[in-house]
Amino acid sequence: MAKAIMIQGTMSNAGKSFFAAALCRIFSQDGYSCAPFKSQNMALNSYITADGFEIGRAQAMQAEAAGIEPSVLINPVLLKPTTDVGSQVIVNGKAVGNMTAAEYFKRKKELIPQIMESYNKLSAMHDIIVIEGAGSPVELNLKSDDIVNMGMAQLAKAPVLLVGDIDRGGVFAQLLGTLSLLEKHELDMVKGLVVNKFRGDISLFDSGKQILEERGGKPLLGVVPYLRCDIEDEDSLSRKLDSRGSKGIIDIAVIRLPRISNFTDFDVFAQYDGVSVRYVTKYDDLEEPDMIIIPGTKSTIADMKWLRESGMELAVKRCVARGVPVFGICGGFQMLGESISDPLGSEGGGSISGMGLLKCRTVFGAEKVQTQTKGNFCKIGGFFECLSEAEFSGYEIHMGTTESESPELLECGGAYEGNVYGCYIHGIFDSQYVSERLVKRLFEHKDITYRGGIVNRENYKQAQFDMLADGVRRSIDMELLYRIIGEGI
Repeated sequence: MAKAIMIQGTMSNAGKSFFAAALCRIFSQDGYSCAPFKSQNMALNSYITADGFEIGRAQAMQAEAAGIEPSVLINPVLLKPTTDVGSQVIVNGKAVGNMTAAEYFKRKKELIPQIMESYNKLSAMHDIIVIEGAGSPVELNLKSDDIVNMGMAQLAKAPVLLVGDIDRGGVFAQLLGTLSLLEKHELDMVKGLVVNKFRGDISLFDSGKQILEERGGKPLLGVVPYLRCDIEDEDSLSRKLDSRGSKGIIDIAVIRLPRISNFTDFDVFAQYDGVSVRYVTKYDDLEEPDMIIIPGTKSTIADMKWLRESGMELAVKRCVARGVPVFGICGGFQMLGESISDPLGSEGGGSISGMGLLKCRTVFGAEKVQTQTKGNFCKIGGFFECLSEAEFSGYEIHMGTTESESPELLECGGAYEGNVYGCYIHGIFDSQYVSERLVKRLFEHKDITYRGGIVNRENYKQAQFDMLADGVRRSIDMELLYRIIGEGI
């Protein structure tokens, strides 16, 4: 069976996912067979494995960092919020229904056998398992029957590293406060501390290290600087969604829907010089972009209603009338059509008229489509005629079935009308053959020749993982880390 190390954080977005990914890469570089694991994830960013199972996108990213194929074993429970108080519950890669938070809390202990079955299978296949916790381990009202933080550490007999985020301030209160709220047997499992996202001169934290070790009674493995690596973020806490930076030569506006999902679909555009991506929530902020993207969502009807009531639908239509191209992905594709209905209540029930920019009608059913796919664009016209017959690959995650009278966009579906395009394929822009042609077309529309560099997406991602691993390796005591893993608890 594999050795294990568990990464817990003082709060959400403390950097657990990135730190776990860094360790996966480091252990792989050091010659170990390594895999990530998160017993329960709550996120709207998800991924479909090669055999059709749905897992958290962050765990798929960590598997890539480890150099292994993403598997349903690495994330046996996934919660996808559908409302402020409820989620779709996915167990072993398949949806088992929607539950309120209270319903799930009562039943989550029943999932322990399935979680441990996945963990034990994974452990038998690898040398080291990097386990990631969720949120904070000391949410005292939620600690009963915990299956993702200290409860998981006990089940896996995994030593714990506690990570604090100094970038948002209060790192002493975060780390020391968390330690003070742990029970004795939980405190014994914590074998070290990590200060994450430090900006500036790290030598200024020398006295801070002494304070943490003296008051916390735990060694500080290191202070990790704020690493500017372009790696997929975990969830809606991502700072990318609040981007208000300067616009590039090409300004791509993504409508930030209330329950936006899989916003990592657009990370590829960061590779292109002169291209910026903004996430827009207000009518006045849309302005005059060069391209609009309507992304996926976990609550299509509710977000279509928001799009209409916020005035964003009108703003998008005005841009379309001026010739601005619009591309909808998954839920965004459904919204571009004429109607959306949910007779079985798969995502809350009801029906609503869409934007009417595509001649499509969507009806939600009981079964979720979960599949990886690849193919080619059809011979198409309109603004992005340049995408004709381009190769793509990606994956589908959706409840709805869409019937279309518009021209077909892809060999496997989708639709387009003039400068409006839509399909179900997450990750479709990752293909160099798609994003490169699309970016060049946007430049050409402004009578500018694109002269920036173009990098193979896969090579680019691997280089970012190496950069992340190098930054963490230089910052922490690797000898102590390997000793903690070896000794266990």
